Amino acid sequence: MTTPITTGVAGAFAARAENLTKAYGAGQSRVIALDGVDVAIARNRLTAVMGPSGSGKSTLLHCLAGLDAVSDGRVWLGDVDITALDDKGLTRLRRDRIGFVFQAFNLLPTLTALENITLPADLAGRRLDREWLDAVIDTVGLGDRLSHRPGELSGGQQQRVACARALAGRPDIVFADEPTGNLDSQAGAEVLGLLRRSVDGMGQTVVLVTHDPSAAAYADEVLFLADGRVADRRQRPTADDVLAMMRRLAGRRTCGG
Repeated sequence: MTTPITTGVAGAFAARAENLTKAYGAGQSRVIALDGVDVAIARNRLTAVMGPSGSGKSTLLHCLAGLDAVSDGRVWLGDVDITALDDKGLTRLRRDRIGFVFQAFNLLPTLTALENITLPADLAGRRLDREWLDAVIDTVGLGDRLSHRPGELSGGQQQRVACARALAGRPDIVFADEPTGNLDSQAGAEVLGLLRRSVDGMGQTVVLVTHDPSAAAYADEVLFLADGRVADRRQRPTADDVLAMMRRLAGRRTCGG
């Protein structure tokens, strides 16, 4: 088993936010996507974020990851206040300390699977820890496909390459935004199982935005958003528990306007 990641993260939390507010537009067209959110993401755990459409779940991920500027409040990655960083500092932090997995695989078609995995480090001129890289490749189960280009891989295999790319730099935290959205149920389960193993076997921290109760059931904790606010948190819920909560949130939204 690989030694869990411990460097670069302060205390019990990999990321946290206080009074996080994100608004778009101005005047009568102003829309509040996040409304004073307080949240803490525990280290070495898989945290799922769920909520009805428009609840702010992807916006929360983007703000925690430094992909989107906040309108008010503060966000920390470990001990670093990322809301105080300039663009250059944010770029460096995202490159060196954060891994990303999106619904689109975002692989370069002319590169092999291995070249796609190591691309961020190659562009940054950084040498990857070979032992760690070997452990990542073993975890994602792509040892016999490293010389293949994306067009020669299934959708599930391409997303596993994207997951390996996110993990290869040994980040403090991985943000995954609907990573199974383009996959069938079997391939999606493989990717979710991989993210789960990266937490249990490699000490990774993962934040997973999803609309799928079955995907959320892989998490140690599920954070529910509604109307830009934290509505509830549940520890290790089943898919049925998550579905029931989502139905309550949808009903509350319909009744409350």
